[in-house]
Amino acid sequence: MFIRRFRESDAENVSAMIIRTEKTTNSKDYSEEWINALEKRAQPSDILERAAWTHFYVVEEFDTIIGCGAIGPYWGSETESSLFTIFVMPEYQGMGIGRKIIETLEQDEYFLRAKRVEVPASITAVNFYRKFGYDYKNGVDRPDEEQIYRLEKFRY
Repeated sequence: MFIRRFRESDAENVSAMIIRTEKTTNSKDYSEEWINALEKRAQPSDILERAAWTHFYVVEEFDTIIGCGAIGPYWGSETESSLFTIFVMPEYQGMGIGRKIIETLEQDEYFLRAKRVEVPASITAVNFYRKFGYDYKNGVDRPDEEQIYRLEKFRY
């Protein structure tokens, strides 16, 4: 297993992995309608668009993409960043791959220059991010209208 930067040729495989993970892992916390809406926003063209303005990484094992994650500026800020698109294939969850993705993102220049890092966390993943020191933004410990938790970590 190794982590590398995303290549344009990865878009279809990343899209398929995200959609499969959402349908398998997140379906216990979200409606079919919500999952279907996410699927429409995780197409290869959407992945390429996100990769154009973030530092996007993939986890590969035996030439198969088994995870991904990205970090980019928070609404163009020089002092704030956001984590995005962090997914691990269902059969690889609980094996430390998500931890490796977070560790990689937290060594990226977008993380290192930021005073604050935000992550829009799914209901399914909120406790995963909290293990890494991300806490509820403004103390709001419930999902917003998009059914997402807003978490943040401050760096001093």
